[in-house]
Order: sequence, then structure tokens, then C-alpha cells
Amino acid sequence: MILTDPKIGNPVLRMVGETADQLGLECYVVGGWVRDLFLHRPSNDIDVVVVGSGISLAEAVAKKLGKGAHLSVFKTYGTAQVKKRDIELEFVGARRESYQHDSRNPIVEDGTLQEDQERRDFTINAMAICLNKDRYGELLDPFDGIGDMERCIIRTPLDPDITFSDDPLRMMRAIRFATQLGFNLDGETFDAIARNASRIEIITRERIADELNKIMLSRRPSEGWLLLDKTGLLPLIFPELAALKGVEVKDGRGHKDVFYHTLQVLDNIAASTSERMNESTDERKDKVLWLRWAALLHDIGKPRSKAWDAQAGWTFRNHNYIGAKMVPKIFAKLKLPLNEKMEYVKKMVDLHMRPINLIEDTVTDSAVRRLLFEAGDDIEDLMLLCDADITSRNEEKKARFHRNYQLVRQKMVELEERDRIRNFQPPVKGDEIMEILHLEPCSTVGELKAAIKDAILDGIIPNEYEAARAYLMEMAKERGLC
Repeated sequence: MILTDPKIGNPVLRMVGETADQLGLECYVVGGWVRDLFLHRPSNDIDVVVVGSGISLAEAVAKKLGKGAHLSVFKTYGTAQVKKRDIELEFVGARRESYQHDSRNPIVEDGTLQEDQERRDFTINAMAICLNKDRYGELLDPFDGIGDMERCIIRTPLDPDITFSDDPLRMMRAIRFATQLGFNLDGETFDAIARNASRIEIITRERIADELNKIMLSRRPSEGWLLLDKTGLLPLIFPELAALKGVEVKDGRGHKDVFYHTLQVLDNIAASTSERMNESTDERKDKVLWLRWAALLHDIGKPRSKAWDAQAGWTFRNHNYIGAKMVPKIFAKLKLPLNEKMEYVKKMVDLHMRPINLIEDTVTDSAVRRLLFEAGDDIEDLMLLCDADITSRNEEKKARFHRNYQLVRQKMVELEERDRIRNFQPPVKGDEIMEILHLEPCSTVGELKAAIKDAILDGIIPNEYEAARAYLMEMAKERGLC
């Protein structure tokens, strides 16, 4: 098949092919770029396989691209990369691979194009398009990747047991591609993952976390987590999430299956943050990822807090607090970042039950102020999480909760406009307290500062400097400090 898609006329690809002809080398664009060409998905990274030296072709291409082209050579792996502005080309010589049982790092030897295609993970990633002039645009699809895309299935080119045993990370990649593309796992591929699940133990947590994050950023991340569960991978890589599964019944009363509820909350958050994924800033997209992790972990403390009460039935008291305490350990084990991103997820898990307590008519301004203060700039994300947490099948109940949350939002807006509570610091600083009262650094200074903060949050005094200073002097007199 000769392709005529306009993308194949890309002048950079033409130039790569012409350069290969001048060097007497066969070369092909392969992998994800070819797959995405047929799926009409954007793809900036272009992988080029050379029957011969990929490094030699990369060096020649970089020279032709001229000023501004950056060449990186990795002789150990026989690969090279060329970058210039938005152009990114990866070059590698065609190769065959063999594996040892205790490592996913292959023994690499020079090979033919066919051997290179055979070593690839899935049929949809094993297609190649020739770039040489006399065969330009010729598609080589030995494993019917085109047909698998039409059937929407993920399938390995060769025996899936060998594919997954050799490189167990491919099990995660299979599930990730199925989730991202909305495809199904081929039956034999699914069964092979289930048979080889224990092999995931030789994969580093960093590589697993990378695949999990890509699943989390897909349109319906629940599909990936369900596949991880059904194939037996979930309890091996994330036992705390697997522990949410199941319903216990006592005296004829059961609780909801927290696992499936959690996945519904995750999909709700994914739907409400889909527009953010189309925004250009990496920072905004990054925030979406960690909000989705917060959704996945919001009820992670329920198994440890579950208790039976003869009157109330099943209870999960303080599960938000218990879950927040679990977040750092989970992040450490999964090799997720132990920085402000983890702290953000921890805060979301800890606070996710607070807004539901603010929907009563009797809620005080003080309670709303304290939530605004503790959530800070993340208050909108917290309210998104709370809305997503409404998964009842009772449509009237769902509508009522959503209406009540809108009332809470309105009350927050009114209090914020009036009191400027979000991210505030007491108007009288610690240094000034020491200066006014002639105090050395001590616990009393912190206590006075905290008392001013509480007085503002409780509505005793306004969030203004003169009122805060007067309140400080009153406390000082009561304590005999002046």
C-alpha cells in the first residue's frame, strides 16, 4: 500500500529519505507516529528505523537542518536524537532483541526491518512507512495493525506470553493504550497479562507510575483501573486501592462498593476537567493530574475506618483524616513526587468531607471562613471534587446535593468579598507583636498570633489591621503583658 496522506509529504520526512538515499541506507518512519497518522491524532515525535547505522543518518540529517539543530548521540544504545524548534527525530538501527528472565533490559543485536517490527510491543505500533525515494510512502504492516485499529483492539505481534514475560512493562502499556484510545484488549492478550501479572515485580516503580499517570490523564481513566483489576495487576502495584473492593452485609444492611464508587468519582472529575486538558499551559494540565489522583484517593481510608453500629449501620468515621495520613506513604511507594503535589492531594483528601457539612441552613459564617482559609487557592478544586463525589442513583438526591453545593459556593463568594479570608495572614505579624510587647521569641508570640487569626475566622473582629492591633492589646492586658 502506498500512502498519499498530506502528512507523508512532510518536507522533513522527505529530507530524511533523501539523506538516507545519499548514504545508501534503507529508512522507515515507525511506531507511534504511523499509528497516530491513521488515528488522526497529533504526534510530534518521529521515530526513524534505519537498516544500518541510525547514528550516521542522524548526524547527516542534523548537518542538513543547519543552524539551531541539536544532535544527541547515545552510542551505548545505537540511537541518536535530532531537535530543531518543533522538530524532534529519533534514529535507531534496525535490531533484534533477546531477554534474560530476571531483567527487562534486552540483549540487542543488529537486525532486519522485519526483526525490528517483530520486537515491537503491539501490532498498531509495528507498522512502518518507507522514506526512500523509490518506495516513498509504502506501508509495511506485517501484523495487520490497520485491521486491529479498525477493530479497536490491542494485540501483540508475536506470542503475548513471550512479549509480556520478556518485558513486563508492556502489560502496563497495553492497558494504557487501551484506555487512551478507547480500545479493547485482544482475548489472548488479556489472558497473557493475567498469566504473567507477577512478572510486574521486576519493573521499577518509576516506570509503573509513568504509565499510571498516562492512564489518569485519559478521557475515562476508570477503564484503565478496571483492566488493572481484572488482569490481576492492581493488587500487585496498588493493594490499598484493591482493598476498596467488595461489599460487607450485616443484619441485612450493606454499604456501597467503595472501589466502583471511587472510579465513578474519578470519571466525574475527568469529565469536569477535560477542558483544562486542552489548555496550553503545562502547569494547568499538571494540576488536573493531581486533582484526579485526589479523586482516586479520596476514600482510600475507608477500609481502615469501617465499623458497624447497630443504630447507624456501617460507618466510616474520620476516613478523610485516615486517608490523608496514608497519602504520603502511598506516594512514596508508587514513586510519585513527595513535594507540593503530594501535599495538595493530601489536603484534598483531608478536606473533601468538609463542604458537605456546610449545606445546612444553620451553618455558621465561621465554619465557611475556616474552610476558605484552609483550602486557600484550592477551594474551587475542592468543590469540584465534592460535586464529583455525588454518585447516588437517586436523581432527586443528586440534584438536591448539587443545589446545596451551589449555595455553599455563593456563601463563600460573599464572605470572601467581605472578609478577604482566602490565604490571609493575621494583620499583626509576629515581629510586630514582639516589638509592641517587648517580647523575645517565645511560644507566647505564636499563641497571640493564632488568637488573632481565630478571632478573625470566628467573626469576632474584622480582617483589618487596627481591629487586630486593638484585640492584641486587650489580650496583652488580660495576660499582664503590658
